[in-house]
Amino acid sequence: MRGLFITGTDTGVGKTHIACELVRELRAVGHRVGAFKPACSGASIEADGRPHWDDVERLRDALGRDVSDDQLCPQRFLAPLAPPIAAQQEGRAVDLGAIERGLDAWRSECDIVIVEGAGGLLCPLTNERTMADLAAQFGFPLLIVARLGLGTINHTLLTVEVARQRGLPLAGIVFNEPLPTTTDNSSATNAAEVAARCDVPVLAIRRHDSTGWRSRFGQATQLDWWTLAGVP
Repeated sequence: MRGLFITGTDTGVGKTHIACELVRELRAVGHRVGAFKPACSGASIEADGRPHWDDVERLRDALGRDVSDDQLCPQRFLAPLAPPIAAQQEGRAVDLGAIERGLDAWRSECDIVIVEGAGGLLCPLTNERTMADLAAQFGFPLLIVARLGLGTINHTLLTVEVARQRGLPLAGIVFNEPLPTTTDNSSATNAAEVAARCDVPVLAIRRHDSTGWRSRFGQATQLDWWTLAGVP
């Protein structure tokens, strides 16, 4: 089973949005696709009292079929906190075995799985382990989602450095625009600046409320996610 492990340079950079786009694009060209989020924190409560995780719903919608919450995300917590802290507030602990079994369940159902991590690489997963440790365990190439706006050069290069230090395979970087950056002049140059300062390919830019990918030179581009997810 091939896969891509999506990480972000920060919370709120649009990992779920990008993960859903990859799932849809892979489905459109005929692949059997899985979507997996190891842990999710921060629920809204429905009128009937049931918790609702927006990330899980969006991944299910991208898959286009009914998949259980447990298969999509085996570790779900109510508070919008790092998973071990959110779990502790509920008198629980993050169950790594459930995460491992959750990924294994996809092996018979798909030929490529899109994994969306929580937060960034050094986001705590348990009291001892981080998302970077989980990415290393899964072994899929890492796709870094970076915010297009001001501050992203530092955040992106730090994320690349952590990945390199830990020996994580890197598929590349995509820049996402979660909110319009019409007053942020850095959005026009950030991708090129990052590309000039590291050897990880800047694959594309996704603009707010637009479809399709743009290269860092502003040209429309298409990406072969299947090849990028090849065994490194």
